[in-house]
Amino acid sequence: MSEVVEGGCHCGALRYRLEGQLADVAHCHCSICRRVSGATLVTWVTLPLAGFQWLAGSPQRYMAPETCSRYFCGNCGAHVALVTAQSPETIDVTVATLDHPERVPANRHIWVTSRLPWLQVDQGLPEEDEESL
Repeated sequence: MSEVVEGGCHCGALRYRLEGQLADVAHCHCSICRRVSGATLVTWVTLPLAGFQWLAGSPQRYMAPETCSRYFCGNCGAHVALVTAQSPETIDVTVATLDHPERVPANRHIWVTSRLPWLQVDQGLPEEDEESL
């Protein structure tokens, strides 16, 4: 089932719309996501880039690592999305910036080899040492 959902950054300067299947939702435990977000993990929804549209604002871009474009609000700093060279036809959007993140639960863990040993979240979900694209 195709869905249309919207979201944005904390201050409202950035707004976006997603349209498509919101079926690939992963808790990422990699150290890069932790460092750029300041969080213990980041939950991402992945969908075709064609299903993503900026509605308001122009995001800032940060390359981390050099093959990954991360988009964030230049005003409030919220990390909103990323596009990787490994999968340039898709976009990952932070579930926490959706208007209704409670409607988009994770269905797997990725980069679990980097997981913080004291973190226990959604223990029944499948786990990947890295990420399968």
